[in-house]
Amino acid sequence: MYTMKVRNGRACHRLSVLQATGYSITHSMWQRQLNKKMKKTHFKHYTQHITEEYYDRYQIAIGQGQEQVLVKMSEEVDLSPILLARIVLERHLAHTVYGGENVPKSVLSQQLKDPSLIEDAVLANEVSLCLLMDDNYGHYVDTIKHSVGHEYELLLKEKVEEKGLAYLGEDQLRIRGYDKTPDTKLEVPIAVDGHVVNWIESKASFGDEDSHKGYLKDQFWSYWNRFGPGLVIYWFGFIDELDTNRDKGILLMDHFPENIVYMNPKIVSRAQSVT
Repeated sequence: MYTMKVRNGRACHRLSVLQATGYSITHSMWQRQLNKKMKKTHFKHYTQHITEEYYDRYQIAIGQGQEQVLVKMSEEVDLSPILLARIVLERHLAHTVYGGENVPKSVLSQQLKDPSLIEDAVLANEVSLCLLMDDNYGHYVDTIKHSVGHEYELLLKEKVEEKGLAYLGEDQLRIRGYDKTPDTKLEVPIAVDGHVVNWIESKASFGDEDSHKGYLKDQFWSYWNRFGPGLVIYWFGFIDELDTNRDKGILLMDHFPENIVYMNPKIVSRAQSVT
């Protein structure tokens, strides 16, 4: 079991470092626990009997003139607001549009992302409230995460350019046919703390055990296979004990490295031509 020795991230624009790191740690752990809980209780909410019951409860409450029905109901049944909204919207479309048949997932997802497409104005408002009130699932949360991630990718780009490093971005790598791409591929390797770095990946989050394990499997080792050793920056910090793959070629830090050893391009070129 890992002890909670945490490296605090140094980079932060609008929030202080402690605020940003504290939020990231709290949200990351909460999200993991919530996901585990949803997996364990999923079957309780998605049987045909239960989904119809939720829909009936919603209709009765709306008929009585109640407001914020789905948000309040989500608390009562212990289910995420947006997940409950998805159930009720799916049953509504099945009954009113698709004659009891299955609703296409594309239609359901589109209306959840843009409630203005829902013809029933009351239900559209209820779904919108769920999107606003749910801080773990939904389109708005994904948009916020994407925005924060993009902000720190730009920060990485600024740091790389400040150091005068030649690099390729994700778009350039994809044009060259790579399917797995880090945020930055250095055209000339550097050395950090005695370790060679060919690529740098930006993570605008706190590195906990579960998330890091998933990233290693789905991303970092793929980068290593394609480009060799690299560096991962968890801007909001990480658990110290996770930094166990330095000698294997994956270095973890919570900031852009300050002490960089530049490698001579001519030496690198000659070494590559020999191999």
